[in-house]
Amino acid sequence: MNFSEIQANWALLEALQLIPLIAAFILWRLNGTAAATVAIIVAISEMALAIVLFNGFDANLAKMQYAKQINLLGLSYHAAADGLSVLFILLTALLGLLSVFFVIFRGLQHTRVLAVMAFIQATLISQFVTVDLLWFVMMSILEILSIGYLLYRWATFFDAGPMITRYLQFMSISILLLIVGAFMLGWNYSTHHNGEWTFDLYKLAQGGIDKNLATFIFFALFYGLGIRIPIFPLHGWLPITMQHGNVAIAPILLLGLKVGVFGLFRFVLPILPDAVEHWSKIAVIFAMIGIFYAALLAMQQTNLRRLMAYGVISHTGILTIGLFTLSRAGFEGSILLAINFGLAISGLLFMTGLLFHRTKTAKMERLGGLFEYLPLVGIAFLVAGLAIVGMPLTPGFDAVHFVLEASIEKFGALITIAAALGNVIAAGFLLYSFQQAFLTKPTCSTDAWDKSPARVTEKIMAVSIILVILGMGFFSTAWIDLFDYTLDGLEALYSHQGGH
Repeated sequence: MNFSEIQANWALLEALQLIPLIAAFILWRLNGTAAATVAIIVAISEMALAIVLFNGFDANLAKMQYAKQINLLGLSYHAAADGLSVLFILLTALLGLLSVFFVIFRGLQHTRVLAVMAFIQATLISQFVTVDLLWFVMMSILEILSIGYLLYRWATFFDAGPMITRYLQFMSISILLLIVGAFMLGWNYSTHHNGEWTFDLYKLAQGGIDKNLATFIFFALFYGLGIRIPIFPLHGWLPITMQHGNVAIAPILLLGLKVGVFGLFRFVLPILPDAVEHWSKIAVIFAMIGIFYAALLAMQQTNLRRLMAYGVISHTGILTIGLFTLSRAGFEGSILLAINFGLAISGLLFMTGLLFHRTKTAKMERLGGLFEYLPLVGIAFLVAGLAIVGMPLTPGFDAVHFVLEASIEKFGALITIAAALGNVIAAGFLLYSFQQAFLTKPTCSTDAWDKSPARVTEKIMAVSIILVILGMGFFSTAWIDLFDYTLDGLEALYSHQGGH
């Protein structure tokens, strides 16, 4: 697969990375109103720059844009943006802005949460713009460690040890696999180019990898990224992290931005087409198992946050099926699902965080009747839940349609029907959770609840989630057009593979 690029006229991508990085160091020394003010200014600036990037990006050019390549402290810094990068950066900026307001609403501006969040945002954007695999891995390490600190330092459980241990066990394996896969690719390139090492996407995608070695590298990178998505059976860290970690912010940074999905599209699919094609059916089988396994476990949960964790795992299976159809419709569906899940799960987590703030519990048997006090929060929760299952007027509708269309063409009726049934089960447990939290009469004492009328901040959060999700659903064609040329290259690559 061949790439070309257009050099940047100004350092837009660098500004997107450096502003939150510099802000992180400043915020580390601030607290209270000063920290909140700086964080809001930085978040709005990032959102504005992301919009500038979107407006300046020419979706009709089949080239990477805003490119810049320099040597930085002995490392090769090579950044550029395609439509996929622009889409994920917009999502990062949006969720970053909402997260800042949520943290301030929760009164955490007196801590260093805002500083850690800014640092994580810088690492995330760096991953979305780099075309160097080693740089991607290094930024992944910094992101994973920073989120681990966020989880541990601001856990909602008195004993965070088991949670952070499980998280670090899985993420250490993810990092190790990514490092091994990256260095095997660099070593393979050097053996064919007179000892020259490189981790640059453009060069690595030129091919020339032995079949057995390609299989080894594929599994290293696929599993390394799969843990972060997470896909079945690499999901063991997620339920306990969702239950006992930071109520909203850490899970949003982990799940709202599907860095693992982006990594597959950026580095795995273009570089290892033979291995991807060869092992696609195995990946789909595990995805099918995961859909039903996680959906059935979700139906048994009594904790709202654990239920959502298994919901994420179940729906990730549908996303994986779409991706491994290796067709244009499947690719479109997978990307839209990744963005849709990012918005929807973030919406659910934000709303759950607001409920936790009011009730100090996430156990469904201790919730109920909250629609009376927080109707807008309930509507936002419902809209986000319906978006996950692909209801009309949400971005999930087109996404699921594309995935099922591609699946029936590639794998036949059985797998497609299974994926659709899994989606129906997911709809069931999400609607059940909404009913239990907002509509059912509470069975426990509610004297300790905060039953005051909805605050302005709560209304703003809820309305923002509703408008963003429905807006994405109404204008999904614009987002597809954004990453059209990226999929042109992948479609041509895998059409050629299928022809062989």
